[in-house]
Amino acid sequence: MIQTKFQDCIQACQNCVTICNQCAIACLHESEVAHLTKCIQLNLECVAICDAAVKVMSIDGQFSKELCRICVDICNKCAEECEQHAAMGMDHCKECAEACRKCAETCEQMLAA
Repeated sequence: MIQTKFQDCIQACQNCVTICNQCAIACLHESEVAHLTKCIQLNLECVAICDAAVKVMSIDGQFSKELCRICVDICNKCAEECEQHAAMGMDHCKECAEACRKCAETCEQMLAA
């Protein structure tokens, strides 16, 4: 595989895409879905933005850093929402919050480099 200067960030974003998708589906299977709509929406937005960032970074695109700035914002927002549900015992939200925080941190490191 070709290594890019964004490799760590690509991997963190790919992991975030996977975990956010899984969290959204798990939320849909909860008995009280109505209070999880914001969580599901943020999961899906996070997936879309992280996926776009992966695609642009994988070609060393000139807008990689701009997408990663947005990625940091959505990942932190998604993590905040998931942490609220994790506090109520939803393990899938706990895992999602952790993946989002890690992604945001990795993107911030890449932006600072």
